Parts: sequence; C-alpha cells; structure tokens
Amino acid sequence: MKAQEALIAATRRLKEAGIEGAPGDARRLLAHALGIGPDRLTLALHDPMPEDAIGRLDLAIAAREAHQPVAQITGKRLFWGHEFRVTRDTLDPRPETEILVQVALERPFVHVLDLGTGTGCILISLLKSMPFAAGTGMDLSPAALDVARENATALGVVKRAKFQQSDWFSAVPGRFDLIVSNPPYIAQAEMDGLSRDVREWEPHSALTPGGDGLDAYRAIARGAPARLMAGGRIVLEIGPTQAAAVTDLLAEQGFEQIETRKDLDGRDRVILAHKPGKTDDCGAS
Repeated sequence: MKAQEALIAATRRLKEAGIEGAPGDARRLLAHALGIGPDRLTLALHDPMPEDAIGRLDLAIAAREAHQPVAQITGKRLFWGHEFRVTRDTLDPRPETEILVQVALERPFVHVLDLGTGTGCILISLLKSMPFAAGTGMDLSPAALDVARENATALGVVKRAKFQQSDWFSAVPGRFDLIVSNPPYIAQAEMDGLSRDVREWEPHSALTPGGDGLDAYRAIARGAPARLMAGGRIVLEIGPTQAAAVTDLLAEQGFEQIETRKDLDGRDRVILAHKPGKTDDCGAS
C-alpha cells in the first residue's frame, strides 16, 4: 500500500465517523504515523507504507474515530510558531489564544505570572518573545505542571521559567508587572453543548469552574491587585459573551483603562486592564 492509498482510506474512515475536517486530520495523522512533518507529506505520498507505519496509522485513526483530538494523538500542537507537547491533562492550545499573547507583547515586561498555565504555551511563548523576561506558571494540576516544565525545557526557556502548584494566587509569592490567564470560563449549563472532542477528552477543570462560568474571573480580580505592580497589566482570555461581566469585576477592584479585544472572527476574546500607578515602576524588583 502506498501512502496515497492509506490517506484516501483514512479520510474515508474519518468522514464515516462524522469527524469534521476529516481530510486535514487524516493528513496530520498519516504524517505522524510516518514520523515526518505534515509539510513533507506530499513528497511521501507515492512511497510504499512501511508495515510499522500502517499499524501506527490504524491506531491513530481509531483514536480519532473516537473523537480524541489530533493533538492528543500526536502529542503535539503548534502555537505561536512553537511546538508544544499536549496530553489529556492539559487543554489543547487554541489559535484564538494567540490573541492574548499578541496583546501581552504590546508592551515590554520583566516579571510575568501565568495563572492556570496548562501546557505552558502562553508563558513560554511570551518568554520566547521577550528574552530578558522571567515568569512563573501556576496550575492546580501537578500533571499539567510536568507537561509545562517539559515544554519549557524543550523550547529553551526553563532557566527563566518556574512552575508551581497553586490555587490561583494562594501559593504565589512576589509581584509582577504582567499577569495573564486563560482560565476555565464555560458555564456549567453550556458543557453539554461542547463538541465530543472537547467534552469527552479535555480536562473539565480547565474548561469550566461550574455555575455561570465567572468564578475564575472573580478569584483573579480579587487577588490580582496585591500581586501586580503599580502600572502593571492584566490580560485575560474570555468567552465571547463575558466582556461586560469581566470588565465590571476588574473595575470593582480598581483597574483602569479596561479594553476588550476581538479575535479574527470578530468575537470578544481578550480583556486588557491596568493597575493605577506609574508604568515606570513596572519591572522593578
């Protein structure tokens, strides 16, 4: 069997299983089975499939038929131009979260705190883009922290990044000139409406805080002033209907210059807010 024939058969199986984007997923899984990058797959399509690659592809397609996300099957996800390890203990980094990174990089920073770091994709991407900065990634999940440390090591920022277990700010020392977070924000009533890929395979604790979906923002808004330097910024990813509520929570805690930024689909995606004070103090130890 040639790789082209394997690709056709894999695509058919995924379409029959009702997988959206079946052709693209089949290509990524075939490249994974062959041990090559997806960008090199076209060059390999006319080559015979090695026996071990046929077995790997069959297992990968079976997993995708069960709606396991491709990133979990391959163990990899591209985010902000870097490849991150992904497991069932972490959220699969989404392209829209890159808007948060983009907003955070609009101004220099020295000390950054990432609340609910997961794979570490936000913190590590920021440190890769800001070579003089250091940061702390917090997560309640020890397994997620292990993944984040592995990613920091692989991407060369482990000396500037530390990771620790904490329930939001409870075990976080020091102050920062930038706080970022993509917290769980899906309301409990919305969970049943999520795709099977998300609902059945990604950690629920990273998806929803329960209730109205705002509890994480309440905790972050209450704790951030004590951990943010005067003039510092907080950048939060939000659900598309949560801008007004999160803005109010931050305003109640004294934050100013609160802005909502949209994603490429025109949906509210990120909240940026500033702590009152002189920005010249930011980055001071």
